[in-house]
Amino acid sequence: MSRIRLNQEYRNKIANRMRVHLEQEPTQEKTKYDELKADQIELNDNGWNLAETIVRKHYTPDDVKKAYYLQNKFENVETIAKDSCFHFHYLGQVEDRDYDNKPIMKEDTIEEHFDFRLGGAYEGASDSYSRDSAYGYALYRDELKAQDDCNPDILIEQEGKDQNPHKTKYVDANDKYLGNDDKGYGKQWNEKYQLDLIGREYCRDRSIACNQEQFMMLKQWKQAKGQFVMAHHNWIKSVLDQMKEIKIGLKGYKYLDEAIELATELGLNITDHEIIRTNSTGLVIYNPKNLADRIKGMKNKSVSRKDKILARMEYEKQNSLN
Repeated sequence: MSRIRLNQEYRNKIANRMRVHLEQEPTQEKTKYDELKADQIELNDNGWNLAETIVRKHYTPDDVKKAYYLQNKFENVETIAKDSCFHFHYLGQVEDRDYDNKPIMKEDTIEEHFDFRLGGAYEGASDSYSRDSAYGYALYRDELKAQDDCNPDILIEQEGKDQNPHKTKYVDANDKYLGNDDKGYGKQWNEKYQLDLIGREYCRDRSIACNQEQFMMLKQWKQAKGQFVMAHHNWIKSVLDQMKEIKIGLKGYKYLDEAIELATELGLNITDHEIIRTNSTGLVIYNPKNLADRIKGMKNKSVSRKDKILARMEYEKQNSLN
């Protein structure tokens, strides 16, 4: 039997199968991501409960009730609104310089911004006021992955690259699916983590006092979010690095059996039949008779549920033989 030459279509099929395989492998990087992901809801709940305790000490439930009363009574009073981000501060020791430029410690206000929205900043984000999509992409990766037009790994795949149409396409699709304050997962998330606050609209216009221990616990919450985002990054970066080497190897091979041997050595068992009988995305191409029978079956709406199950079983049986 003559050897089947490896063309670009076959290379793409095998590469797609390898990407799926590598993402499913229980590597240290994936295990770390999965473990941290399982902690995220409890992590955010605990951080929020602490923030709520601090806020409600400053803006008591009775204060909020009175503010709502005045706002509802007078049209020109607009003093209360829901919010999910806060500035917290405490009086601590910071490093400074004396007149001789020697280091000294002095008492000063230490303040930081904490944002509990889905797109809120985390430790390691570009700055403490920016909203970052990476956390939502990491947390809802499975949901985004299930959408045809979304890619939760796009920021990692495009790391270090300038803004471009490919990146913009998937970032926009991801953000649209996750939603914001008005819809989707973003709305559900943000409604869960919000409080009635008295004051002006923007959180930076008010700073709420807390003690050092509370402040450091909130810092740890923010850092833990950053560690989860980094776990997602490290896992997918590892997969991408492996895929880069795999594609180099596939490009150098002349025959299909060489590529299949590589896949086998990497733990993915596929056959030349699978590659030839699938399209470029790895989906099975049914033989003409089976496909025609399937299409014809879609027209017959009077078939009983039992007959449909039997027909489907027969169809899958025939397909497995081809």
